[in-house]
Order: sequence, then C-alpha cells, then structure tokens
Amino acid sequence: MSDHDKAVRVRISGKVQGVGFRFWTRDEAVRLGLTGWVRNEEDGAVVAVIAGPDSAISTMIERFRRGPSGASVSGVETEAAQLEKNPTDFHITR
Repeated sequence: MSDHDKAVRVRISGKVQGVGFRFWTRDEAVRLGLTGWVRNEEDGAVVAVIAGPDSAISTMIERFRRGPSGASVSGVETEAAQLEKNPTDFHITR
C-alpha cells in the first residue's frame, strides 16, 4: 500500500448471502482498483477488508449500502483495518 492508501473493514448485514454479494463485491472492488478480500460470516453477514485510495474506499462503501440486485442491506459498519501483507488483488475467502 502506498502512503495515500488505507484499509477499512466493512461488515454488511441484511439479506446479503445467497444473492451473489461476494462476487459482486469482488467485481466492484476490482473496477475501483481496490485490493483485499470478502467472505460470508456464520451469522448471515458479509465482511470485507478493502484497501486503496480514500476516494475509492468511500465509493465502495456507498455501493455496499445498495448492494447487488436481490440483496437487501440493513446495515454497513466500518472500522479502520490493517492488512497483514500487501495484497495485489481482491479475492473471495472463507
């Protein structure tokens, strides 16, 4: 990550599993030039860590509030995050 990049952990709740949310997240993040990961949580939420320029992160958070068609987002929580290493892509993880 460059000096201008940061990382944010985002927890999205609502009807966000079984609607392609992780694949949509990966596609949107790649379009915005973000790196990181996304996964389903056992409680039905989706969690992502996104890293990149502030403006791209802000755009992605706004997109999380809408989600893909079929999703019904009821909450988006964010907090500062640290990435263990410098990621070069955005991937879906378990």
